[in-house]
Amino acid sequence: MKEYKYTINGNVYKVTIGDIEDNIAHVEVNGTPYNVEMEKVIKKATPKPVARPAAPAASAPVSAPTAPVAKPAAASTGKSGVKSPLPGVILDIKVNVGDTVKRGQTIIILEAMKMENNINADKDGKIAAINVSKGDSVLEGTDLIIIE
Repeated sequence: MKEYKYTINGNVYKVTIGDIEDNIAHVEVNGTPYNVEMEKVIKKATPKPVARPAAPAASAPVSAPTAPVAKPAAASTGKSGVKSPLPGVILDIKVNVGDTVKRGQTIIILEAMKMENNINADKDGKIAAINVSKGDSVLEGTDLIIIE
């Protein structure tokens, strides 16, 4: 069960969301129960691109291997964001701005799919910014914390 408080046009509503069966949510608003029918969303399968090595040109000599082109790393700026791996709600933030963290150290607890998930630092560094607060709902790919 999830409980929320909403203020709409100055009126406070206490909303409790209970079970969700198929597309019907059992909701209680200020003590009055409702069955809310949700629109069914049809998801289209999107093909994911497949990385394939480029075919060698016909005129290129077979014995001359090509060196891979080196791209600058994303961390070249010294800062990188720890992203949310899935949508959820922030339950706890284990660090503060200015703290030093080690790679693999738990920095955030994220509730997703009724489970608590540890979000770990992806590198050693110092916390430059915290972009979320306890109780925030986040989407997949959201920058949670910036490590420099």
